[in-house]
Amino acid sequence: MKAALILFYLLFLASPVFSHDEVFTRVCKLMGSRYEISVVASSEEEGVEYIDMAVAEIERIEQLISSWRPDSETSKINEAAGNHSVPVSGELFAFLKRCLQLSKVTSGAFDISYAAMDRIWKFDGSMIQMPAPEEVSASVKNVGYRNIILDEEKQSVFLKKKGMKIGFGAIGKGYSADQAKKLLVNAGVKGGIINASGDLAVWGEQPDGKPWMAGITNPLNKNKVFSWFPIKNRAVVTSGDYEKFVMLDGKRYSHIIDPRTGYPTHGLVSVTVFAPMAELADALSTALFVMGSDAGIDLVQQIDGVDCVMVTTEGEILKSGNIQISHDVSEY
Repeated sequence: MKAALILFYLLFLASPVFSHDEVFTRVCKLMGSRYEISVVASSEEEGVEYIDMAVAEIERIEQLISSWRPDSETSKINEAAGNHSVPVSGELFAFLKRCLQLSKVTSGAFDISYAAMDRIWKFDGSMIQMPAPEEVSASVKNVGYRNIILDEEKQSVFLKKKGMKIGFGAIGKGYSADQAKKLLVNAGVKGGIINASGDLAVWGEQPDGKPWMAGITNPLNKNKVFSWFPIKNRAVVTSGDYEKFVMLDGKRYSHIIDPRTGYPTHGLVSVTVFAPMAELADALSTALFVMGSDAGIDLVQQIDGVDCVMVTTEGEILKSGNIQISHDVSEY
């Protein structure tokens, strides 16, 4: 459901350096995606140690939430669907509780049980007509967060229907970025960025005292940035359909599917969410796509510390009340 594109460019501004710290960066493949980990450290040895810590933490998260690893807790939950509950770790149980709460808040626009959805929509250019309504309806027959049963006393999870599955593609990378950031902050790292394929968890400052900068890609021209934002101790996540969409009967349909109906979303090409945690920003960036601009902005303005920027298929830029858009990075 979520765009795999990296939609942010981080800008390290050229200015006098007032400390002996430097930024050390490593790009690696984790959780099947591109991660870029940057830390502020006083030496290369220290930087390597910090990045190694972050990588190990992300690998630990993958083992917990991956639905592709047969020995993960998530896979065991899926295997038991319709048969019996599965006891899980406290960490996964708490994560699942937050996921279900997000489903309730978004009226099902965010739903981890989307993993059971039949893939009837094709975004490779081969699709020339809409699927039959009954085919679309059948594609989501095993989707529905209300059928995910959490037992507090037993700390267990039960998927009520055979064929159900849960997956964390719309929130997992954000969660991993948060956890890696938390580990490094606790280790005393002054500043850094965990960039999980465009899901950014940011803290501290650059060595020269300036803020980290994030630029949102223009969804109508991905080679250009339409606005820059200073980021400090926040998360930023974008969902977009720049390259994965289908045109049917003159209407543009996104690769992001509404888990409640089985139909692709339309009307928006990009949604960027700013939030205290990457987990929240990750989930909301997809949910707002599904909800649409009016309902999405209305929801965001009811959540403390959360803001958004949306771009419609007509190129109109919409934003929540606290966002100030700057096109000139030199202002910072």
